[in-house]
Amino acid sequence: MIKLDIVNAVVTTTNVSRTKAEQAVETVFESLKNALGRGQRIELRRFGVFSVKPRKTGIGRNPRTGEEMSIPESTTVRFKAGKGLKDSVG
Repeated sequence: MIKLDIVNAVVTTTNVSRTKAEQAVETVFESLKNALGRGQRIELRRFGVFSVKPRKTGIGRNPRTGEEMSIPESTTVRFKAGKGLKDSVG
C-alpha cells in the first residue's frame, strides 16, 4: 500500500474531494514526522506506538575492503504494534 491508496480510501469512505483527502493525509504524515523530529512518542490506540530511540556507536566493516570503520551514534524510529493490529494480522 502506498500513500495514494490511503488517499483513495479516504475519498471513498468519506466522500470528500481528492484534494481535501490529499491535504488531510499529508497533514497527518507531516504531524507524525514533526512529532518524531522533536523526540515525542506517538501512541495510536489499537494500532501501535512510534518512538525515537538512540542507537549506540559501533564498529562495522566495509564489505568491499573488509576494513573496520566506526559507526557514529544516531537516533532511529521504532514501531511496536498494538494489540488490535496484531490480532488483525494473525
